[in-house]
Amino acid sequence: MNKDFFKKLKILDGGMGQELHAHGLVSKGTLWSTSAILDEKYHKLIVNTHLKYIDAGAEVIVTNNFSSRRIRMEQNKVNHMFEYANKKACELALEAKEKSKKNILVAGSVPAQHDSYREDTRDKKIIYKAFSDQINCIKDYVDFFYLDVISSGREIAIASEIIEKFNKPVLVGVHLLKNGKLPSGETINELFVKYKSSNWIGVISSCVSMEIAENSIDDFKTLNVPFGFKVNLWGDDEPSPNPKINKAKFNEDAVNLNTIMGKREVSEDMFLKLGKKFIKNGATILGGCCETNPRHIEILSKLK
Repeated sequence: MNKDFFKKLKILDGGMGQELHAHGLVSKGTLWSTSAILDEKYHKLIVNTHLKYIDAGAEVIVTNNFSSRRIRMEQNKVNHMFEYANKKACELALEAKEKSKKNILVAGSVPAQHDSYREDTRDKKIIYKAFSDQINCIKDYVDFFYLDVISSGREIAIASEIIEKFNKPVLVGVHLLKNGKLPSGETINELFVKYKSSNWIGVISSCVSMEIAENSIDDFKTLNVPFGFKVNLWGDDEPSPNPKINKAKFNEDAVNLNTIMGKREVSEDMFLKLGKKFIKNGATILGGCCETNPRHIEILSKLK
């Protein structure tokens, strides 16, 4: 992969887990979108969802293994399926790429290894092992790695250290709060100065509201690297780990997350304005996260 890939405007895909739920997925426990990997009847839906994003203009699709982190698999008594879940997510993304006959890239999702939206303060050895297990499963399938909704510089540094061994690029996705900082309390600039690695090809705000993304523009501009967003459309501007989600029983049907987080309806014009403002300020990486769908990516692709 050309490390200058994101120096020109590129469109990423949108949300996967919530889009699968919108089209029939019933997930189990805390597995969320991984339920669709473990149940073969949903494999066609995963491939078709990737294809819809490609048809909408996405030039990068992200593997559907966000919830296939070790801790989630253990919580749900399916740890024996860990390797299968991560590799199958990659295989289904590659199947969609082949069917599309388009020269898109496949990004390997590397999520936070504990709860989303919260700093992982566990011992480094534990975090390193968790990241290493997942990265090793997907490394041979993907064009680059996407650090997916990460909440601290320390976690980004640990994951980047592991990935450096494989000589593959990294797109860093940082989660931000309303105050413009990561949940760890670090600023974007502090993160960049302290942890920047030579294999980073861009830094984006990851699974944040449109407002938080917009308010972060000036901070990203100072980094002098490709930047942009993957915004969510949750109703909650500042989501946090929720007991109702994290304590769901592994053998029971889970509720749709938007019944807890809420869901925001935005006009095409609002979404287009956000993309235009980012591009005007030099952004080159635009995409969506939870509750965005192929229509939102089609809107962003009009800016190409």
